[in-house]
Amino acid sequence: MVEVAGLLLAAGGGTRLGTPKAVVEFAGERLAERGVRLLAEGGCHPVVVVLGAAEIPAGRAVTVRNPDWTTGMGSSLRAGLRSLPGTAAAVVIALVDQPLVRPAAVRRLIEAFRSGAAVAVATYGGAPRNPVLIAREHFAEVCALAEGDVGARPFLRAHPELVTPVPCDDAGDPADVDTQEDLRRIRARYDHPD
Repeated sequence: MVEVAGLLLAAGGGTRLGTPKAVVEFAGERLAERGVRLLAEGGCHPVVVVLGAAEIPAGRAVTVRNPDWTTGMGSSLRAGLRSLPGTAAAVVIALVDQPLVRPAAVRRLIEAFRSGAAVAVATYGGAPRNPVLIAREHFAEVCALAEGDVGARPFLRAHPELVTPVPCDDAGDPADVDTQEDLRRIRARYDHPD
């Protein structure tokens, strides 16, 4: 079986939130733990977590420290991609601040890869969001284009012909946690789904 790794970007300081997102409690677990579970239950192995502002136990994941985490997501993406084992044919990249995405979204991205997609992007309402799968042959270019507080977006925009959209409307909600108000709203959505 071809190995697809999971990469959770969890290094940020959560400036607008007031605390690093990785350590925020949500539904009885930290957001970083929830993200690791998302990737593992979605079928990724190994799962790598990039940390920076906060240190947390790895659990069933490998942790990578990004000493340049203050420069933004681009450096975390580069650190994570460079840490992946050579056996990983592709990686699913997820963000720590999207706790309502479910493992089914990750499974769909992996299925798209096994069906021939080199790049697969979860879509919700037709709009591309996260998680994202990228095949190994594109890692170097993704790293080269990841700067500041953007991750794979410059690569995806440069190569729309490679992107396979994967509808995930029924596989979670891509809402992200940037502020305390976001966190309250997402907790309420989780506790009382429509």
